Amino acid sequence: MRRRLLIAISLLVVLATSGCATHVSSDVSTFGSWPADRQPATYVFERLPSRQDVPEQERMEEAARAALEAVGFKPAPDAQTADVSVLLGTRMMASYFSPFDDAIGWGGGLYRSRFGHAGFVGFGAGPGRGFAFAADDTLRRYVREVSVLIRDRRSGNVVYETHASSNGALPLTPALMAAMFQAALTPFPGTDAKARSVTTPLAR
Repeated sequence: MRRRLLIAISLLVVLATSGCATHVSSDVSTFGSWPADRQPATYVFERLPSRQDVPEQERMEEAARAALEAVGFKPAPDAQTADVSVLLGTRMMASYFSPFDDAIGWGGGLYRSRFGHAGFVGFGAGPGRGFAFAADDTLRRYVREVSVLIRDRRSGNVVYETHASSNGALPLTPALMAAMFQAALTPFPGTDAKARSVTTPLAR
Protein backbone atom coordinates (compact mmCIF):
# COMPACT_ATOMS: atom_id res chain seq x y z
CA MET A 1 0.00 0.00 0.00
CA ARG A 2 2.79 2.42 0.97
CA ARG A 3 4.61 1.57 -2.27
CA ARG A 4 1.56 2.41 -4.39
CA LEU A 5 1.01 5.64 -2.47
CA LEU A 6 4.59 6.77 -3.13
CA ILE A 7 4.20 5.98 -6.83
CA ALA A 8 0.95 7.97 -6.98
CA ILE A 9 2.54 10.95 -5.22
CA SER A 10 5.53 10.89 -7.58
CA LEU A 11 3.28 10.79 -10.62
CA LEU A 12 1.18 13.68 -9.32
CA VAL A 13 4.31 15.78 -8.81
CA VAL A 14 5.42 15.11 -12.41
CA LEU A 15 1.98 15.87 -13.84
CA ALA A 16 1.57 19.02 -11.78
CA THR A 17 4.96 20.32 -12.85
CA SER A 18 4.26 19.55 -16.52
CA GLY A 19 0.76 20.99 -16.48
CA CYS A 20 1.84 24.34 -15.03
CA ALA A 21 4.75 24.91 -17.40
CA THR A 22 4.39 28.05 -19.51
CA HIS A 23 8.04 28.33 -20.62
CA VAL A 24 10.86 25.99 -21.55
CA SER A 25 14.56 26.61 -20.98
CA SER A 26 16.92 25.28 -23.64
CA ASP A 27 20.70 25.15 -23.91
CA VAL A 28 21.57 26.63 -27.30
CA SER A 29 24.82 26.41 -29.30
CA THR A 30 25.25 28.12 -32.68
CA PHE A 31 27.88 27.97 -35.41
CA GLY A 32 28.38 29.38 -38.89
CA SER A 33 29.49 32.22 -41.11
CA TRP A 34 26.29 34.07 -41.95
CA PRO A 35 27.42 37.42 -43.43
CA ALA A 36 26.65 40.37 -41.17
CA ASP A 37 25.09 42.34 -44.04
CA ARG A 38 22.97 39.48 -45.39
CA GLN A 39 19.26 39.67 -44.65
CA PRO A 40 17.09 36.53 -44.30
CA ALA A 41 15.19 35.92 -47.53
CA THR A 42 13.27 32.94 -48.88
CA TYR A 43 13.67 29.38 -47.68
CA VAL A 44 12.63 25.86 -48.55
CA PHE A 45 12.78 22.82 -46.29
CA GLU A 46 15.33 20.21 -47.31
CA ARG A 47 14.29 16.57 -46.85
CA LEU A 48 16.56 13.57 -46.92
CA PRO A 49 15.39 10.71 -49.17
CA SER A 50 14.33 8.68 -46.13
CA ARG A 51 12.15 11.58 -44.87
CA GLN A 52 10.15 12.39 -48.01
CA ASP A 53 6.78 11.02 -46.91
CA VAL A 54 7.07 10.75 -43.15
CA PRO A 55 4.31 12.39 -41.02
CA GLU A 56 6.82 13.29 -38.29
CA GLN A 57 8.79 15.32 -40.85
CA GLU A 58 5.74 17.43 -41.67
CA ARG A 59 5.02 18.02 -37.98
CA MET A 60 8.63 19.04 -37.41
CA GLU A 61 8.57 21.50 -40.30
CA GLU A 62 5.31 22.99 -39.07
CA ALA A 63 6.83 23.43 -35.60
CA ALA A 64 9.87 25.25 -37.03
CA ARG A 65 8.01 27.45 -39.50
CA ALA A 66 7.03 30.19 -37.03
CA ALA A 67 10.56 30.41 -35.63
CA LEU A 68 12.06 30.83 -39.11
CA GLU A 69 9.56 33.46 -40.14
CA ALA A 70 9.98 35.32 -36.82
CA VAL A 71 13.62 36.07 -37.72
CA GLY A 72 12.76 37.24 -41.25
CA PHE A 73 12.67 34.16 -43.49
CA LYS A 74 9.77 33.68 -45.89
CA PRO A 75 8.69 30.46 -47.63
CA ALA A 76 9.79 30.40 -51.27
CA PRO A 77 7.06 30.01 -53.91
CA ASP A 78 9.06 27.06 -55.27
CA ALA A 79 12.27 25.24 -54.37
CA GLN A 80 14.21 26.55 -57.38
CA THR A 81 13.89 30.19 -56.34
CA ALA A 82 14.68 29.71 -52.63
CA ASP A 83 17.61 31.67 -51.22
CA VAL A 84 18.44 28.99 -48.63
CA SER A 85 17.43 25.45 -47.76
CA VAL A 86 16.72 24.42 -44.16
CA LEU A 87 17.41 20.94 -42.82
CA LEU A 88 15.77 20.16 -39.48
CA GLY A 89 16.57 17.46 -36.97
CA THR A 90 15.12 16.29 -33.66
CA ARG A 91 15.85 13.51 -31.25
CA MET A 92 14.68 12.41 -27.84
CA MET A 93 16.18 10.16 -25.19
CA ALA A 94 14.12 8.70 -22.35
CA SER A 95 15.59 7.79 -18.98
CA TYR A 96 13.64 5.53 -16.67
CA PHE A 97 13.89 6.03 -12.93
CA SER A 98 12.06 4.92 -9.82
CA PRO A 99 10.80 6.87 -6.80
CA PHE A 100 12.33 4.05 -4.73
CA ASP A 101 15.88 4.58 -5.99
CA ASP A 102 18.45 5.28 -3.34
CA ALA A 103 18.45 9.06 -2.90
CA ILE A 104 21.37 9.29 -0.46
CA GLY A 105 24.10 8.17 -2.80
CA TRP A 106 24.32 4.42 -2.16
CA GLY A 107 24.24 3.35 -5.78
CA GLY A 108 22.72 6.13 -7.82
CA GLY A 109 20.00 8.48 -6.70
CA LEU A 110 16.56 9.53 -7.88
CA TYR A 111 17.39 9.90 -11.58
CA ARG A 112 19.33 6.66 -11.89
CA SER A 113 17.41 4.00 -13.77
CA ARG A 114 16.37 1.39 -11.26
CA PHE A 115 16.98 -1.41 -13.72
CA GLY A 116 19.85 0.18 -15.61
CA HIS A 117 17.78 0.53 -18.79
CA ALA A 118 17.27 3.51 -21.07
CA GLY A 119 15.31 4.02 -24.29
CA PHE A 120 16.20 6.13 -27.32
CA VAL A 121 13.94 7.54 -30.00
CA GLY A 122 15.38 9.46 -32.95
CA PHE A 123 13.76 11.13 -35.93
CA GLY A 124 14.29 14.10 -38.19
CA ALA A 125 17.66 13.98 -39.89
CA GLY A 126 17.84 10.21 -39.83
CA PRO A 127 15.73 7.07 -39.42
CA GLY A 128 14.37 6.34 -35.96
CA ARG A 129 15.50 3.54 -33.76
CA GLY A 130 14.51 2.63 -30.24
CA PHE A 131 13.07 0.28 -27.71
CA ALA A 132 10.82 0.54 -24.70
CA PHE A 133 10.04 -1.48 -21.64
CA ALA A 134 7.32 -1.34 -19.01
CA ALA A 135 7.65 -1.43 -15.26
CA ASP A 136 4.99 -0.64 -12.72
CA ASP A 137 7.22 1.51 -10.50
CA THR A 138 9.27 3.57 -12.96
CA LEU A 139 8.87 7.11 -14.28
CA ARG A 140 10.39 8.69 -17.34
CA ARG A 141 12.40 11.85 -17.89
CA TYR A 142 13.31 13.07 -21.37
CA VAL A 143 16.31 14.73 -22.94
CA ARG A 144 15.06 16.58 -26.04
CA GLU A 145 17.09 18.10 -28.86
CA VAL A 146 16.37 20.07 -32.04
CA SER A 147 18.74 21.31 -34.72
CA VAL A 148 18.58 23.69 -37.68
CA LEU A 149 21.03 23.61 -40.60
CA ILE A 150 20.81 26.46 -43.12
CA ARG A 151 22.47 26.00 -46.50
CA ASP A 152 23.06 28.64 -49.16
CA ARG A 153 21.26 27.39 -52.27
CA ARG A 154 23.63 29.00 -54.76
CA SER A 155 26.94 27.78 -53.31
CA GLY A 156 25.70 24.71 -51.46
CA ASN A 157 27.64 25.80 -48.34
CA VAL A 158 26.25 25.52 -44.84
CA VAL A 159 26.07 29.08 -43.52
CA TYR A 160 24.37 28.51 -40.18
CA GLU A 161 23.99 25.66 -37.69
CA THR A 162 22.22 25.75 -34.36
CA HIS A 163 21.27 23.19 -31.69
CA ALA A 164 18.93 23.44 -28.70
CA SER A 165 18.48 20.87 -25.94
CA SER A 166 16.23 20.65 -22.89
CA ASN A 167 15.05 18.05 -20.41
CA GLY A 168 11.88 17.41 -18.47
CA ALA A 169 8.96 15.13 -17.76
CA LEU A 170 7.30 15.66 -21.17
CA PRO A 171 8.30 14.05 -24.48
CA LEU A 172 9.03 16.19 -27.53
CA THR A 173 5.49 17.42 -28.28
CA PRO A 174 4.75 19.80 -31.18
CA ALA A 175 4.44 22.70 -28.70
CA LEU A 176 7.81 21.87 -27.18
CA MET A 177 9.37 21.55 -30.63
CA ALA A 178 8.05 24.98 -31.61
CA ALA A 179 9.43 26.57 -28.43
CA MET A 180 12.80 24.88 -28.85
CA PHE A 181 13.14 25.86 -32.52
CA GLN A 182 12.42 29.42 -31.41
CA ALA A 183 15.19 29.12 -28.82
CA ALA A 184 17.57 27.66 -31.41
CA LEU A 185 17.12 30.75 -33.61
CA THR A 186 17.48 33.28 -30.75
CA PRO A 187 19.23 35.49 -31.61
CA PHE A 188 19.70 34.90 -35.33
CA PRO A 189 22.29 35.16 -36.86
CA GLY A 190 24.43 35.34 -33.71
CA THR A 191 26.88 32.50 -33.11
CA ASP A 192 28.24 31.08 -29.88
CA ALA A 193 29.69 27.58 -29.65
CA LYS A 194 29.41 27.72 -25.86
CA ALA A 195 25.97 26.58 -24.74
CA ARG A 196 23.80 29.34 -23.31
CA SER A 197 20.37 29.16 -21.71
CA VAL A 198 17.43 30.55 -23.69
CA THR A 199 13.87 30.62 -22.29
CA THR A 200 10.94 30.66 -24.70
CA PRO A 201 7.16 30.56 -24.18
CA LEU A 202 5.36 27.24 -24.43
CA ALA A 203 2.08 27.43 -26.34
CA ARG A 204 -0.92 25.98 -24.51
